[in-house]
Amino acid sequence: MSVPFNNTYVQLPERFYSRQSPTKVENPGLIRANPELAQLLDIDPAWLSSDDGIATMAGNLLPEGADPIATVYAGHQFGSWNPQLGDGRAILLGEVIGTDGERYDLQLKGSGQTPYSRMGDGRAPLGPVMREYIVSEAMAALGVPTSRSLAAVTTGEPVYREETLPGAVLARVAKSHIRIGTFQFFASKEDKEALGLLVNHVLERHYPNAVEAGASSNSKALMLLDEVMQAQAKLVASWQMIGFIHGVMNTDNVLLSGETIDYGPCAFMDTYNPDTVFSSIDHGGRYAYRNQPGIAHWNMACLAQALVPVIADKEENAIEIAKDALDKFPAYFLDANVSGMQRKLGLASHHDDDEILAKDFLDLLEAHQLDFTLSFRRLSELSGTAPTANVSSLAGFPSAFDGWMARWKTRLDTEDNPTRQQDMLSTNPAIIPRNHLIEESIVAATTEGNFDLFNTLVDNLATPYDLTGVDVRFAKRPKPEQVVRQTFCGT
Repeated sequence: MSVPFNNTYVQLPERFYSRQSPTKVENPGLIRANPELAQLLDIDPAWLSSDDGIATMAGNLLPEGADPIATVYAGHQFGSWNPQLGDGRAILLGEVIGTDGERYDLQLKGSGQTPYSRMGDGRAPLGPVMREYIVSEAMAALGVPTSRSLAAVTTGEPVYREETLPGAVLARVAKSHIRIGTFQFFASKEDKEALGLLVNHVLERHYPNAVEAGASSNSKALMLLDEVMQAQAKLVASWQMIGFIHGVMNTDNVLLSGETIDYGPCAFMDTYNPDTVFSSIDHGGRYAYRNQPGIAHWNMACLAQALVPVIADKEENAIEIAKDALDKFPAYFLDANVSGMQRKLGLASHHDDDEILAKDFLDLLEAHQLDFTLSFRRLSELSGTAPTANVSSLAGFPSAFDGWMARWKTRLDTEDNPTRQQDMLSTNPAIIPRNHLIEESIVAATTEGNFDLFNTLVDNLATPYDLTGVDVRFAKRPKPEQVVRQTFCGT
């Protein structure tokens, strides 16, 4: 069995990447494989779990057609410019065409040093690999555009951080790994040719329907900016709808494909608080939940700045054009955010007061320190006949909500929507990747080699809207002593 590679990024000039094979590991062992995703990629699921499949996912075996590279990029990290980053611990094996006709990257994360490792070891500890597997697959089940996890393997080798940890490799899949930082790198080098090549590549790969016949290179750059802004607005709105906090919205972590990537110090809110921050390195709250939309706009400005040389021939004209384009982002986000919140509240049409109704509900959640996920799920259950499996024992609303509930029900009565409750139940999840359960699974794996909770968690998160048969602990909010207040990057 071989992986059906069909590589295009390596056809770009060699200044876009460095050819680099993965570093072999001592004793790879399978943690978990993803047969559903394997089938989508036209890879035999049985092979994926075989000795050869495990060796491939660990980087010990290169299948025919693989052309491994580490890509170069730059980026703003917490607002500070870094002129050269790149894949410091990830190697792109190649691209495959899925059974859905889409093109996907297959990348190994934690596969050893590259020319961009910046004195790092190029390896990944087991914990961050498990976290990314759990959360990325949960995000896919929640319908959020995301990179995904094809397999996770142990390496049989230690990784040295603040302490000695077991090592692992994640086989990650995304529609591409091209980032805002990729454009920023070539803009900083004043490499206009590379920017033009990259614009064409991304448009052809991700937004082929956006390109008008006979479009000039300048207009293509503007088309790309607009498409990426729309995709990012929808993506960040989808994060807000499920209480997800990315943690490191640096420009090198923003994919042009509009997918979520780099699940380092990410986490989901339990108690609703818009100022929530989990990342241990985000001391100023730059990437707090409430700040994510504004940071997305800031990131889009960085992309626009990088595209200035190819938006118009004269710089002053290009800057004005880019500014006008960027002014559209708040409206794109507002539209996606309002639509998402309407669905969460069971509203099929738009009334002028709906935004106030939504804001008042969130304000009440914050004031009474209620759980974000369970509160919306309970609201879904109250929108019609109570479902047999429900969260009534886990979530409820104090009398302070009575006035809001009356307003909400009056608003629902303005619409005849026989599928409202089912729509709400399929919009508001019952279970999410609870931080305390992720941490519990990581501790069990790293200290005891026990992956039972990890596997059970992944299995249950595959059906986040279905309470039937779910162990109730996966829906519960944490006890006070279980609350996770900080999450960490794996580098």
